[in-house]
Amino acid sequence: MEFNHYSVLLKETIEGLNIKPDGIYLDGTLGGGGHSYEIAKRLSDKGHLYGTDRDEDAIKAASERLKEYGDKVTTIRANYKDAVETLKELGVTGVDGIVLDLGVSSYQLDTAERGFSYKEDSKLDMRMDRRQKLTAEDIVNTYSQKELTRIIRDYGEDNFAANIAKHICQAREVKPIETTFELNDIIKAAIPAKIRATGGHPSKRTFQAIRIECNHELDVLRDSLDEMIKFLNPGGRFAIITFHSLEDRIVKTAFKKNEDPCTCPKNFPVCVCGNKPLGFAVNKKPILPSEEELQNNKRSKSAKLRIFEKV
Repeated sequence: MEFNHYSVLLKETIEGLNIKPDGIYLDGTLGGGGHSYEIAKRLSDKGHLYGTDRDEDAIKAASERLKEYGDKVTTIRANYKDAVETLKELGVTGVDGIVLDLGVSSYQLDTAERGFSYKEDSKLDMRMDRRQKLTAEDIVNTYSQKELTRIIRDYGEDNFAANIAKHICQAREVKPIETTFELNDIIKAAIPAKIRATGGHPSKRTFQAIRIECNHELDVLRDSLDEMIKFLNPGGRFAIITFHSLEDRIVKTAFKKNEDPCTCPKNFPVCVCGNKPLGFAVNKKPILPSEEELQNNKRSKSAKLRIFEKV
């Protein structure tokens, strides 16, 4: 199956990066190479693009797609949280732009054996990096009811989190939960029929929650942002596309902290902590997909783009 990923907010992201032909860029979530292709297209022979992804299939697909740009592009199999360290090891001292697209690729969702989708029956997996040991099956079968409730409530924002967690724990006492459709049936039984009739697929929120937990998505994001902002060259831009309110909140908070890092008490007449602003949020409110994009790609519905510029 071909690695397809519709790059959400592509035009807005590329415009927002303000690409310099001779600049150095990092695409931390390479995916199918959609954003990278548009960046590489705008680079001169002096410019360079580094792309990282923890998914082996993504690296293969993106390397193939970006082949025409030859030596201008370097792809590396790594989690974006390690990207700055990896680039420093290669002798890179700073970049002129960074892009992160935090969406799950269409390929990952549509490849049944990856276990991301509630629409296909397969083993519960959900690992973005298959070198990792923890799988969705481990989470479903070993986490306590309390932990499952917290994950489904916080990461899936599901009102029936406690009941879903209870049903999961009851079912696994009979036999381990091994497949996506087994989990579907358990979730379905935990949600009232009248809610199921109107609220979209009953498993959507729980599957999202388990995927976020399995890949430590929020921790990785939280732990990466400050370091990436510091790694930008003056005038460099950082564009991040989120798909979940918790992700967006983490990005908004990090941008705000780097824009106003002063820790002095509010009643101090002058700043004495010495923390200087590292930059500013280019757009005060997130950029959302256009009506046209929403019609062409339903998966872009929850996307939000925020951009930060280093001073």
